[in-house]
Amino acid sequence: MINRGTISGDIISYTSLSVNDKRRLEEAIQGLLSELRHQLGKDNFLGRLVQGDHIECAFVAPQQVLRTVLLLKTYIKSLDIPGGSAKEKRLRLFREHGIRLAAAVAPLDAFDPEAGIIDGEAIQLSGRTIQSQDTSGKQNIIIKKTLFFRASEPETEEHFEPVFALLDTLLSKCTAKQCQVVYLKLMGWDEGAIAKRLNKYRSTINEHSTAAGWHSIQTAVEHFENRIR
Repeated sequence: MINRGTISGDIISYTSLSVNDKRRLEEAIQGLLSELRHQLGKDNFLGRLVQGDHIECAFVAPQQVLRTVLLLKTYIKSLDIPGGSAKEKRLRLFREHGIRLAAAVAPLDAFDPEAGIIDGEAIQLSGRTIQSQDTSGKQNIIIKKTLFFRASEPETEEHFEPVFALLDTLLSKCTAKQCQVVYLKLMGWDEGAIAKRLNKYRSTINEHSTAAGWHSIQTAVEHFENRIR
């Protein structure tokens, strides 16, 4: 069977957000998923938000998985969600990590974007991985990892799981501003256009890009796209 790509994800410390912050976050994610659907094509991509804090995506072209994982990660980390003080520890986890994401490359038995149908090995792999990381209801939460990769072919999984782990470590250290720059670069913007959009000096954008490790991120994405294709 032909391999497809899927992503399953959940917002970290979602319950620590206020009602208004949850609404803003949900609207922002829905907007990003709509933009991705427009870019990738309505017949090639399905992205949806379930119960406010869970994301499911599926792709006809599995090589698009890593770029989309990083888009979701950097976009959510770049959002200005002030929160409150009642659950400050959990809010810090949200600001540091944003979202937990598992990608998979494997066959799908059924994929119909218009009907909202995703079924098969790929979505089961990514979904089970996220479910296994569930921290809801736990008092002491220690998050060591938020990006995961699964594949039906063991050698493919073994090859790319360390890449996802290294990118995870890199992005966990990025500020909201650095994530915003990385997000826009992943969307295809050059530094001049980003500087104009954010009303910043181009040198400032370059500093954020360098500090975030953009060269390594770009190299990893291109390697994944070439290898999976």
